[in-house]
Amino acid sequence: MEIKKIRGNLGRIFSLTSLLLLAASSVFYWNLVRQGYAVPIPYILDVFCLNKSPADDLNILHTQLPPDKLLNYEKSLIQILGEPDKLDKNRISILVEKSKYRLTVYDSKKPVKSYSVVFGGNPAGDKLKEGDLRTPEGVFTIKDMYPHESWSKFLWLDYPTKQSWRKHIKAKQDGTIGWGDSVGSEVGIHGVPANSHNIIKYRSNWTLGCVSLENKDVEELYGFVQKGTAVEIMK
Repeated sequence: MEIKKIRGNLGRIFSLTSLLLLAASSVFYWNLVRQGYAVPIPYILDVFCLNKSPADDLNILHTQLPPDKLLNYEKSLIQILGEPDKLDKNRISILVEKSKYRLTVYDSKKPVKSYSVVFGGNPAGDKLKEGDLRTPEGVFTIKDMYPHESWSKFLWLDYPTKQSWRKHIKAKQDGTIGWGDSVGSEVGIHGVPANSHNIIKYRSNWTLGCVSLENKDVEELYGFVQKGTAVEIMK
């Protein structure tokens, strides 16, 4: 009986120790994911091309581009689309063209209004890691949106996506970036510091990788998008 009791106690100790180790490793892994050093578990098959379709890297959402100017900038979105609370916001999407310093709102894949924007301090090229001052390219969605104490409004994008992770891992394999580099996070669309609208006018790329537009413009845009709105960022 005494031996059985000892074995039972050892079994409970082993089980408890295993649970503690599992919990500790889970917390450690979650922290690595949060800091951009580890691929989230749901992404692993796609990121390492074990569950990939040929269309995964096309990243094309908008095919009808507006002319090379700001489309309908003199009109308000209310004039064009009506009151936002009466609009089906599922029809709305956004295209950002880095080479044209332009953000365009689309309604049912048709361009309706454009705004001037600026980017990260190193605007040429796709974002591959945290700290490269580049704005990422690809198709994203707005995962959250809220007022910002310094930049008026913030539309938080779901970077890094599976495609972002794929490009990050490939850059490590190619030696373009280091294996210790983080993929980065917290990329969004926001305004500018107070009394700094000339930043946009003179195309001063000042962010760490976000898309920035005038406060009055991001405030207008804010009313016509929602969580889940698609945002395509291209060269």
